[in-house]
Amino acid sequence: MSQSQASSLPRRLDRAADAGVYALVAGTVLGLFAFVTNPIPDPSFPWATLPASLRLPITQPSIEHWPVTYTLGIWLWVFGLPFALLAAYRRLEPRTSAGPRAWLVGLPAGLMLALTTYCRFLWPKLYPASWNAPSYTLVCWGYCSSYIPAWSNLSYAVAAFGVGAYLLTRTDVDHATLAAGAFGVLSLPLGLPTLYYAYRNWTEENSYRPSSASSRPT
Repeated sequence: MSQSQASSLPRRLDRAADAGVYALVAGTVLGLFAFVTNPIPDPSFPWATLPASLRLPITQPSIEHWPVTYTLGIWLWVFGLPFALLAAYRRLEPRTSAGPRAWLVGLPAGLMLALTTYCRFLWPKLYPASWNAPSYTLVCWGYCSSYIPAWSNLSYAVAAFGVGAYLLTRTDVDHATLAAGAFGVLSLPLGLPTLYYAYRNWTEENSYRPSSASSRPT
C-alpha cells in the first residue's frame, strides 16, 4: 500500500476531518471574542485581559466560570481536535517517515499524557469544581470536574496504556490492533484517530483470512 493510500480517509471521515479544522477555527474566534466583551474571560488566567478601551460596552453572561462564547470555543476545540488530528494525518503523513501508527496511536497517547500532566500539576484550578470544565477525554473530565486525584491517576493509566499500545503496533505483535482499539475507546473523544486505526487494521487483517467455507478441503 502506498503512503498516499495509507493516509487517505473514508469519505465521511474525510468530511469530518475538514469539519474538525473548521471547528478549531470557529472555537478560536469564539474564544477571542470573549476578550472584547469580558474583563477576565478565564479566571484561571486573570492576567489575560484587554484594556477597557479595547473592549465592547457589553459583558457576556457566564456558564459556570467562563463566558458563553469562551465556553463554546473551548468545547469546539475539545470535540474538533480528534478530527483535526485526522486532517493533519491525511495531509502530513505522506510527507513524513513517521507512519500511520505514530500519527493515529502515538500522537493521541502523547497528547493525553501531556494534557493530563498539565491539568494535574500546571492548570490554575477554579473553585468550586465545575461540571463545565473542558476536558479532551472522558476520564480527564472526571478529574477536571471534581479534582479527585483518583480520576487523574486513571487518566495517567489510560495514557500509559496508549503508549503501550503504540509500542505494540511498532513490533507488530499479536493483539496490537485490539490494544489500540481499547485505548481508542478509553480515551474518547481524543482517541477517535486510534479507533480508526484499529478499525482499519482489523478490516485489513480479516480481509486476508480465508473464510471457513473456502478453507475446507474438497
